[in-house]
Amino acid sequence: MEGGETVVIGCGNLLRGDDAVGPTLIRHLWERGVPEGVRLVDGGTAGMDVAFQMRGAARVILIDACATEAEPGVLYRVPGEALENLPPLDGLHLHAFRWDHALAFGRWLLKDDYPEDITVYLIEAARTDFGAPLSPPVEAAMHDLLDRLIEELSGAHASNR
Repeated sequence: MEGGETVVIGCGNLLRGDDAVGPTLIRHLWERGVPEGVRLVDGGTAGMDVAFQMRGAARVILIDACATEAEPGVLYRVPGEALENLPPLDGLHLHAFRWDHALAFGRWLLKDDYPEDITVYLIEAARTDFGAPLSPPVEAAMHDLLDRLIEELSGAHASNR
């Protein structure tokens, strides 16, 4: 892995409606293409894998759905360091290990290989029913974020050349 690499990780469950927004966005990025030096990762629901995918990257962008009772489709941009405190460990097991656990765990595990620049984008979910498609407000927010990321990734990597 090269020192200037950006890793974009989409987290969520493809079978649970709006929870699929992270992996779905990754698929759209892949179809549209990203500059050299950008690696796309479908993080799915495997939080432990997220920690290892971040190893050695200069920059990490995480995308997931959230449920804060805000209006569906609201987009939050959160600096990674604001989310690095380990969430409660009560009842934690491998299948409940999420990306937010991965940030705290990764800081401890990866030490000098932990990325300095982590940004988390969260999109407020409307529904997470099994088999449901993305809701219209979440799909619209995802496409807005997709356009923003394409522009940001293209600009960032063009200036590194």
